[in-house]
Amino acid sequence: MFQKSLELTKKKALMIKINVITNNIKWFHYIKNPNNYLERKLSKLNFKSKTFKKNNIFCTLLLSNSKEIQFLNKKFRKKNKSTDVLSFPFQNKNELKKKLKKEKEIYLGDIIINLSKIKSKKTLKNFKYEFDRLWIHGLIHLLGYDHKKDQDFLKMSQIEKKYFDIVNV
Repeated sequence: MFQKSLELTKKKALMIKINVITNNIKWFHYIKNPNNYLERKLSKLNFKSKTFKKNNIFCTLLLSNSKEIQFLNKKFRKKNKSTDVLSFPFQNKNELKKKLKKEKEIYLGDIIINLSKIKSKKTLKNFKYEFDRLWIHGLIHLLGYDHKKDQDFLKMSQIEKKYFDIVNV
């Protein structure tokens, strides 16, 4: 599946491409075609952001549910609970910086988003707004950022806001 994603990206000359896998059919009630939806969002991000101009960057987004995300959270992070989004970067920030200088094509890692957590938000007024917030949050993690310290949280929040504003113009 990843090879197919690479071929499509070369033809369309995208700077960043997210390969979407939907493991829960209920997602289609909220976003009819997640691939097309994200392609439209990413085209705005690719056009406006300098981060993605020189490389073809890829990641995978798994649209999932509470049970599966809890399993993955327990298996890989040793936390036996469900969460709204998980990110599994393939490299840390320093390794990614080196790769961005040397390699043309880079696989960032995987993002998993939990449908149940989005739907259960008390303040949820717009499903796609929350979805955009989560996949962008996951993408920023794949780019090497985290929010363990207050200063890191602030930096990550600034980048998230910038990307969110770009894709929601």
